[in-house]
Amino acid sequence: MSSKKSPAEIHAGLTHPVIDSDGHWLEFEPSINEYVAKVGGRSLADAFMTQRRKLERDLQTPLEERRQLRRPQQAWWAFPTRNTLDRATAMVPKLLHERLDEIGIDFTVLYPTQGLSVPFIGNDEMRRAACRAYNSYAAEQFREYSDRMTPAAVIPMMTPDEAIAELEHVKRTLGLKVVVMASVIKRPIEGIARRSPELARHATWLDMLGLDSAYDYDPVWAKCVELGIPPSFHSSGRGYGMRVSISNFTYNHIGHFAVSAEAVCKALFLGGVTRRFPTLKFAFLEGGVGWASNLYADLIGHWKKRNPKALAEVDPRNLDRARLTELFNRYGGPELAARLEGWSPEGDGGDGAMPGTELYDDFAACGIERARDIRDLFTKNFYFGCEADDPLNAWAFNDRVNPYGARLKVLFGSDIGHFDVQNMLDVLPEARELVDEGTITESDFREFVCGYPVELWGGMNPDFFKGTRVERATAAILAGGTGETAGAAI
Repeated sequence: MSSKKSPAEIHAGLTHPVIDSDGHWLEFEPSINEYVAKVGGRSLADAFMTQRRKLERDLQTPLEERRQLRRPQQAWWAFPTRNTLDRATAMVPKLLHERLDEIGIDFTVLYPTQGLSVPFIGNDEMRRAACRAYNSYAAEQFREYSDRMTPAAVIPMMTPDEAIAELEHVKRTLGLKVVVMASVIKRPIEGIARRSPELARHATWLDMLGLDSAYDYDPVWAKCVELGIPPSFHSSGRGYGMRVSISNFTYNHIGHFAVSAEAVCKALFLGGVTRRFPTLKFAFLEGGVGWASNLYADLIGHWKKRNPKALAEVDPRNLDRARLTELFNRYGGPELAARLEGWSPEGDGGDGAMPGTELYDDFAACGIERARDIRDLFTKNFYFGCEADDPLNAWAFNDRVNPYGARLKVLFGSDIGHFDVQNMLDVLPEARELVDEGTITESDFREFVCGYPVELWGGMNPDFFKGTRVERATAAILAGGTGETAGAAI
C-alpha cells in the first residue's frame, strides 16, 4: 500500500460510491456439501465436489507422471492464510458485510470460487442440478446482506436450452441479478469421435459461443435482454494453448483470464452479437484492459485491410500475368519465368479464385461500413474487469492512443478472497495510486469505481441497486446526472 491514507480515509474524500464489480467469496466446503446433498441428494453432492477432488489429485501428481501426461500445473496455495481475519471475511458473508466500510467499498458483486467449475461438470443431468443447487445456496447465503452485496449465479452453457432454463430460475425464483456464464467450452470433434470413440475425450475444440459455435446462442442473449441481466465471463485460460507448463503455475497463470476473455469477446464481436443486440452489455472479468485495447485496435486495423473494398488489393485475379512474366524474364531470366506456367498467385496450387460470398467479408455479421463503426460496436457493449494494482488500467482512458478517441469501460474488481489480495485494506489505496501518480484523473477514477459499474449493472436493470446503500447515488447516475453528493456519497 503506497498511500498513507487508509481505505476509510480515501473513501471519506470521495463524492461518489465505490462499487466493486469482482470480489470473490470462498465457499465453506462442509456447508456447501451439506446444502447440496439436502437439495439434490448425496450423488449430486458428490458430483459437485468432483472438480475440486480432481484439482487436488492433479496437484499431488509427481512431476514425472505429469510430464508423461503433459498435465498442466494448476494453482496451489491460492488463498490467504497469514491474515486470518481476511480469510474468515472471504468465507463468512456477515463478517464481510461488517467490514466493507473498513475496506472502503460501498457495494460488491461477489463471484464464486469453487462454483466457477460447476458449469463444466461433464454429465448433463448432474451439471444442471449442481448449478441449480449451487445458485440456491448462494442466494440463501447472501439474501440477508443484499443492501451491500450480491452473489453471481453460475450458468451452464453447454446448450442454449439449459442456459435459458437457469437464467429464468435465478432471476424469477431466486431473485439473483448477476450471472457468470461458462465459456471456452471444450467439445469433442465430431468427425474424430465417429471414427475413434476412444479418442473423443482427447480430440476436442473450444467453443467461444459467438462464432462457429455448435449452437445458435442468440436465444440466450435475447433472454438476457428480456431479464435485464448482463452476461459476464470469468473462465480460466490455464491448460490451453501455450499455458500448459507441467511445472510452473505462474507461467500458466499470467494472462490466462485475458486470453480466454479475448477469445470470447472477439467471437461475440465478429459473430455480430453486438450488432444484433445493441442494448446487451457483456463483462469480461479479471483479465484487465490491456488485451481489450489491443483487440480493439487490431479489429480496426484488420478491417481496414480486410474489408471487401480493401481486399481488391490482394485479389489474385488482379495480377497482370503478362507483366509479371516480363519482369521475371528481365530480372530472373527465362528459366525462372518459365516456372510461372501453372503457378498460382496464392501459392497453394489452386486457381486463385475469390472465396465464396459467405467467407469473403469476415466482418459481414457486424455490418461495418467504416472503421469508426467498430468503436461504437465495441466500446458501448463491452466492460472489462481490472484488478486494483494493474498499472495498465490507465490504458482504458488514453483517448490519445486508442483509435478514434475511444475510452474503454473498465470495472474496479477487488479480487478479495484470492491470493492476489494479501490484505483487503490494500485494495482501494492501490486503485487510487493511478490518481496519486497522475496516470489517470479524478474523473477517470470515478468512472472506474462508480460510473462504469453503475452503467453495466443498472443499464440493463434499472432496479439493480434498489434497496441498496447506493440506491440514491446510482439512481442519479442512471438518470444522467453525476450521482455526486457530499462526504461518502451514500
